[in-house]
Amino acid sequence: MVKMADQHVAELNIARLKHDINDPRIADFVNNLDRVNAAAERSDGFIWRLELDATATDVVVMNDPHIIANMSVWRDIDSLERFVFQTIHKRIYARKAEWFDAMDKMHFVMWPVSAGHKPDLNEALARLEMLNTQGASDEAFGWDYAKSSGLWRTESCDSSAA
Repeated sequence: MVKMADQHVAELNIARLKHDINDPRIADFVNNLDRVNAAAERSDGFIWRLELDATATDVVVMNDPHIIANMSVWRDIDSLERFVFQTIHKRIYARKAEWFDAMDKMHFVMWPVSAGHKPDLNEALARLEMLNTQGASDEAFGWDYAKSSGLWRTESCDSSAA
C-alpha cells in the first residue's frame, strides 16, 4: 500500500457485546471508554473520531443493539498502530474476551481517505463488507496487509475475525 501525502487512514472496529451495555459485567469496559478516547485524541497522528450526540454504545449497527462501533481517522497506519498497542488501549484490548463475543467475520478494517475526509458509518461498513467478501486490497485491509505495521505481530494480535 502506497501512502500519498494527501491521504490519511480511516479505521472501523465493530464488536458484539456479550451482555447489555448497562450490565455490570460490561461496566469496566464502559467506564474506560472516556480514558481510551482521551488517549486517542492526545496521540500523535490522531485526526478525528466518530462522535455522535448519543454515545457510541447507543448507535445500532447492523440491526443488532449489542454491536458497537468505533471509527477514527489517523495521519498514517503507524500512528494508529502506536495508539492501539502502546497506550491504555492495549490493556483494554487485552480484556476483550471478557466483554465481547468472537465474530464470524472480520470486524476491523482500515482504508485510505483523502485528507480532511470524515467517513460516515455507511461508508465504513461498506469497506468492512468489501474486506469480508473480496479480501484485503488497497481499498479495505487489516493489519496483515499494511506492510509498515508490525506491532500487531509482536503484541499477539490475531488478524482473524475473533
